[in-house]
Amino acid sequence: MEKLTRNEIDYNLTTLKGWKVEDDGIVKDFVFKDFKEALSIINAIGVVAEELNHHPEFYNVYNKLDIRLSTHDVGGVTLKDFELAHEIEEICNK
Repeated sequence: MEKLTRNEIDYNLTTLKGWKVEDDGIVKDFVFKDFKEALSIINAIGVVAEELNHHPEFYNVYNKLDIRLSTHDVGGVTLKDFELAHEIEEICNK
């Protein structure tokens, strides 16, 4: 898997609402009804992440969930990150 250029990242970000580049990853902050809903979303994302063998970084406090995606093997963003980001969007927007 190849690391994307900044132009490629910017282009792919146009397909995702609210995601942005931060350091060597893409990030988005989510807010849910309560902790139970946030935890349910984390678990659902975990199942998909395991299937894709690509695991996000989570930071959760009560109803807030911050997600960071980066492909550590290449030290930056790859198409794998965008694939998982789209899956995350589907899960969060059900």
